[in-house]
Amino acid sequence: MKKILISIVGLLLITFIASCSRNPEPQVRIRNDQPGPVTVKIQASGDNSTTNTDVEAGQTTAYQSVAEGNITSTSITQNESVSFRAAKNTHYTIIISAGQSPTLHIDK
Repeated sequence: MKKILISIVGLLLITFIASCSRNPEPQVRIRNDQPGPVTVKIQASGDNSTTNTDVEAGQTTAYQSVAEGNITSTSITQNESVSFRAAKNTHYTIIISAGQSPTLHIDK
């Protein structure tokens, strides 16, 4: 009985630690499917914005945390944008392709 109680407490502790280590903020990354480098600006709700300069062809950037809410990502190179509402615990990939408007992919 004592071993079962210790096992349950240990399992609960591991579950608690694992759930606390996750980043609940929405995260965004850029994937460049164009033949040349692109510059992309990510504008979050309010005045929060970041610019990814010279994302090389075929490159995918690391995830960046953004504020929950409305997001507009503009490909400076193409002068086109995509807008969406970012939700907690969600990862997004903004895909910049040649001859197309930027597209959004929600990563599972």
